[in-house]
Amino acid sequence: MARNIADTINPKTRLAVSIILLLSTFISLMSQTMMITALPVIQNQMNQSLTTVQWLTTGYTLLIGIVTPLSSNMYDKFSNRSVFLGTIGTFVIGTLIGCLATNFWLLLLARLVQACAGGILMSFQMTTMISIYPPEKRGTIIGMSGLVIAFGPAIGPTLAGFILNLLGWRYLFILILPIMVLIWIIGYFVFPNYSEPLDIKIDYLSVVLSLLGSSLALIGITIVQTQWMLGLAMLVVGAIILYFFVKRQLNLKQPMLNVRIIKLYSFRMMVLVGICAFMVLLGMEQMVSIYAQNVSHVSSMTAGMILLPGAIANALTASVVGRAYDQYGAKWLVISGGILMLISAIPFVIISKGTPIWIMTVFYMIRMVGNALVFSPAISESFRGVAPREISHATALNNTLRQVSGAVSVTMLIVISSIPHSFVLGMRISMWVTVVLVLLMLAVFISYIKNRNSRR
Repeated sequence: MARNIADTINPKTRLAVSIILLLSTFISLMSQTMMITALPVIQNQMNQSLTTVQWLTTGYTLLIGIVTPLSSNMYDKFSNRSVFLGTIGTFVIGTLIGCLATNFWLLLLARLVQACAGGILMSFQMTTMISIYPPEKRGTIIGMSGLVIAFGPAIGPTLAGFILNLLGWRYLFILILPIMVLIWIIGYFVFPNYSEPLDIKIDYLSVVLSLLGSSLALIGITIVQTQWMLGLAMLVVGAIILYFFVKRQLNLKQPMLNVRIIKLYSFRMMVLVGICAFMVLLGMEQMVSIYAQNVSHVSSMTAGMILLPGAIANALTASVVGRAYDQYGAKWLVISGGILMLISAIPFVIISKGTPIWIMTVFYMIRMVGNALVFSPAISESFRGVAPREISHATALNNTLRQVSGAVSVTMLIVISSIPHSFVLGMRISMWVTVVLVLLMLAVFISYIKNRNSRR
């Protein structure tokens, strides 16, 4: 089927579709992390606590994780052209709300609307690119998609730093708006339609359970420091709702999220490795930016520059690590990456007000290189035992668990860093948490390798 679709599409149309898909996905993923650098600025301008404004990043990441499982149902229920135009249109609406936002809650709404589109676009881009290219070119296509997925979130905080320093936070939306409108217009005229809608029913109760359970759990983590009884109650209720969500997925013929795949040993273990790596990535990115602005008292642009070498190093490493995985496997890539991530933690677990900016920059870059060595091989290895017909479901489950865990990581580290009276001490404790996550990641991976070798 994929071959037939590829043969019917004009090469010029295919090129145009590839460009607008990669560009729109890049902007969406970049937007996910652009607010990282802006949080201290918005915190001061809107007189909100750090645990409140962090929802601009946490909420975005969480909603991506919740919406992603819907993408497979939407591909079947609507034509691919309708999904693309509707997704980009939703992102444009969210961006417009951000341009006009006059208070924090409108700004949060803008981010959540953007995230609804971003969660669908990320999977839609990969599915469409694979469909419109012949099989012999899929390796190159997946490599291009992987580079966009790696570089978009990595460059977001740095670019935001420049924009904040020159123009202000509102331009994080204003500058993106005309680009996304132009993408929608081009897509309207050139995006082909090669699928027919099917009579698929979306289980809206699953959507509600997923959104409600995840939100309650994260809000509970956020407020447990100041209102521990309410926070604990919300955390417990959220966990119970998520339990019923999982139970419902097991009983549905067409589940929103096929959680049965988690029973596969290789998938379960390597997804956990990828989750730990992603939690460290998002959490570290967030905390370094906040620390640089609130403790080192540098500008948002300088905070972005601290993250820039790491973003470039991450993208360059991600661009070649796939080839290394094909040749050598995951073992030494993941172990080497984990060791680099542990080494990079040294200056951060003993950080002080006098820690030079260049040390933060260099060791953050080392951590990003280590993360890139782990992340891509972990995802590739997780599909080792997945049947071809289950790959789309495995992708959705992998993305969902990773994004929700990333949201938990950002919330958890910010809450932990806010507990001590000194934010410097809080930063050290939060960095020790990332060390624990790396050690857990390595322990899980080594256990996986031993188990795989014993079966041979």
